[in-house]
Order: sequence, then structure tokens, then C-alpha cells
Amino acid sequence: MKRSRFLVLLLLFALPGCSPLYVLRAGYGELKILWRREPIERWMERPDLDPRTRKKLELVLDLRRFAEGIGLRVGGSYRTVSVVRPDEVVYLVAAAERFRLEPLTWWFPVVGRMPYKGFFDADRARRYASELEERGYDTMVRSAVAFSTLGWFDDPLLSTVLELDEVTLANVVLHELFHATLFVPGEAEFNESFANFVGSRAALEYFAGRDGTDAPRTRAARDAWEDALLFSRFLGEFLEELAGAYERGLTAPEREELFRKGKERLLRLPFRTPEYPSFAHERWNNAVLLHRRAYYRDLCLFESLHEKLGGDLRATIEEVRRIGEDGEPPFAAVASRLPDRGASCSRPVEELARAGTAEPRAA
Repeated sequence: MKRSRFLVLLLLFALPGCSPLYVLRAGYGELKILWRREPIERWMERPDLDPRTRKKLELVLDLRRFAEGIGLRVGGSYRTVSVVRPDEVVYLVAAAERFRLEPLTWWFPVVGRMPYKGFFDADRARRYASELEERGYDTMVRSAVAFSTLGWFDDPLLSTVLELDEVTLANVVLHELFHATLFVPGEAEFNESFANFVGSRAALEYFAGRDGTDAPRTRAARDAWEDALLFSRFLGEFLEELAGAYERGLTAPEREELFRKGKERLLRLPFRTPEYPSFAHERWNNAVLLHRRAYYRDLCLFESLHEKLGGDLRATIEEVRRIGEDGEPPFAAVASRLPDRGASCSRPVEELARAGTAEPRAA
């Protein structure tokens, strides 16, 4: 393991602005995962390995080759597996002002301000969220399927990720590999939303190339991406409405009524997959909604840029990488590269629902 890199990173995080105890605990949690790494090829030599797991491991190795072809920084990531228990994953805590769409952020060296904080212990995460609730914030605690060390280490495949279906597994691996390719400090929504685009779009391209454009895995990847586009538009529209209501003044009961109506609208949309309708049955508050926005903000802008570049995913990734490295305000910079500056992404979500897809349509 690259212990020298870990020590440098640990020293950076020990600077003022981060709790040394928090950093030590996070570092210990990460070290446990890295120490357990075992080459995928060795795993596949096990005589008791079930066929479904073997197939998924073969998929991950092939995804590494595909990712290099579209310009992602792969390095040594995802050629090993780390066995972890379900309770050993990262737990994210997010918080926001209760009557204002303003997330609470934490500053870290290297990555800048982030709208969430990670814990390797569920109880600590919940206690921290409770402290924030007592201070008057909306909060959210959720587990993360995977995470990236942003190229500092060769990230392993967590054994828990092998429980995902093949399309979701491909999306997760490609999403995390993009984080190792580009990470703009202090721009969490841009980083996560474009990684969402890359994971979804690259998975669709991968399965279309391997299986054919109308094969089951390709159809599943296409449905997932079109649902993501539709949900992105719904969420952007709802948060704009919510922000306006906060500006005018909103009581707690009025807010709950607005949430209820938003959930009803969400359930009326023609999603092809169960992920987004299920969100209507979760608790909503500002922290939950803003955390979702971090992964779904303006996905249509990235899809429009992809179409402008002739559906060339590698060219799209390279163009966005240049935007991120140039230091431009990223979402505005993407819009500025479109003929209509992204105006085509402003169609009302109900109009898209009547059309039966989130425009522009995924190929």
C-alpha cells in the first residue's frame, strides 16, 4: 500500500478546520478496507465461487478496460476486492437550514467545502446528525454504496457492491472512476452530477457495445438513464418552487403540505424503474432534497453537450475535464458551450412526461 501517500493526506486533513479525532477515525476506517484488498484474479480461482459472483468480477475487469478507452483514469483501481460487512460502509451526514435551501458545509483540505461528512460508524453518524437537529438543522443520514479516494489509492471493489445487479454495478464502478479522473474542489454538485452522467451514460454505451442496442442489460441501462433525466428535471423544478415559497414565508405545516403535493406529482411521472417512485415514500426535508440535487443537478446540460459532440462520450468527458481544470463556474460553462445555452433543458416536467421521455432522448 502507498503508505507515504496516506501519511501526506493524513497530515493535510489534520490542518485547522478538521477535527484530528474525526480524521484519525476516518483514516483508520479507510486503512482497514485497503489492508483487506485481494486481487480479483485470485478471488476467481476459488473453487467455491458461485457463477453469478464470478460473472460480476469478470464484468468489473472488463469495465476497467472500457473505462480507459473513454478517457477515465483507471490506474490500479477495481482490480482488487475488499471484504466488508454491510455495517462497515461509509455513512454520510448532510444538513441544511430548515427554512432556507442552504446546505451546511464542512471545509477539508484538498477537496474544499463539502455538503456532507462521512463516517465509518453508523452510530457516530446518527449521533452527529442528532446534534445538528438539536441546533435547528434538517438532517439526513444514509449509507454510501461506494466511494472514491480520488486517485490517492488504488480503490478496491467492496464485496457489498457485488450484491448489486450488473447494470447498477457498472454504473457505480464507472461513476467512481470518474471521481479519480476529475474532482473540482468545492464543487460537490458538479462533481457528483457529472459523475452520475458518466456512470449512467458509460454503462449504457458499454452494454450496447457488448450486448446490442436492444438487449436486456442495454434496455435496463437506457431506462435507468432516462429515469434519471426525468427525475433531475422534476427535482430542479420542485426545488425552484420550494425556494420561492421560503422567500414568501412558509410555516412548518405549509412546508409539509408542499412536500406532500410534490410527492404526488413525482408518483404521477412515467418512470420505468422503481428507484424514483420509492423516493416519494421517504422522509423529505431540505437536507434530503439538497443531497439528492448534488447527484441530479442539470443532468440535461451534460446530455445536451454529449449530443452536440456527436454522442462521443470520450470527447464529452474531455471537454468537461477542461472546464473543471480551467476554474470556470462549471454549470454555466457547460451551458455556454451549447447553442441555446441550455434553454432546451427548461421544458416543464409535465410536458416531458406527456412526451414519454426526458428530452433529449438517450440513444
